[in-house]
Amino acid sequence: SLSQENKLWISWHDTTWIPILNPSNIMEYFSQKSNPFYDRTCNNENIRMQRLALDQLTNLVGVEYILLHVAEPILYVVRKQHRHSPSEATPLADYYIIAGIVYQAPDLANVFNSRILSTVTNLESAFEEASSYSRYHANKGYAWDFVSNKSVSDKLKAAANKDMPPNKEESASIFQCQRVDMLLVDLLGKFPPRLPLHLAQQTASQTSLVSRVELLHDQGAVKPEPVETAGSNSNPSVASPTSNTLVDIKLESNEMKPPPDKKFKI
Repeated sequence: SLSQENKLWISWHDTTWIPILNPSNIMEYFSQKSNPFYDRTCNNENIRMQRLALDQLTNLVGVEYILLHVAEPILYVVRKQHRHSPSEATPLADYYIIAGIVYQAPDLANVFNSRILSTVTNLESAFEEASSYSRYHANKGYAWDFVSNKSVSDKLKAAANKDMPPNKEESASIFQCQRVDMLLVDLLGKFPPRLPLHLAQQTASQTSLVSRVELLHDQGAVKPEPVETAGSNSNPSVASPTSNTLVDIKLESNEMKPPPDKKFKI
């Protein structure tokens, strides 16, 4: 089968060893007879049969397995290499053990082949979909027609969306709501909203009028008199919220005027 020909598609594990795996026994775990990644003609098997130490591997020539990397307690990397001399070895394959499950690491050629195949497949499907929208007319030539195939594409998208789980938005927590409120209040204080143009002009005119009245009042020459408009409240102590108060400013002189001269008739 294809899984036997390509070992990148298979994995191996032994449940009895998984709870007790550690750097000291990981190579013994990898050399189990049921492991399809282990070559029984390697130098490790010869040393194991002769009950020699693993340090003797550097003195032999041939295929061997070494523990390349350890990230306890879950990851171990074993390398298969061909030993030429005590100082020279050629890597052949790498195997990584995650939570006791052994996989063969893909080489660079397989990674490139997989990525290129995925890219070509997606491009081919894109070209096929694009060609389904092209139309040819004897007078107009080629043109795109997306209206007639819209129903077909909608059906395909609906079928694809049925397989996908619904995306449910999680409700915000109390802390998140309070934090958002604090940020909004801070932003509102830094950047207050602008008033409409007519309200801004009315506020500016009222402010200018009040400032003039206060200035003249301080000089002692102002006598404000409120003028009641039609429809205002009869009670002078209660002001109508809808009526506008008109202020008449009368300037009075501080000096007393002399009486008019009397003219006698002859």
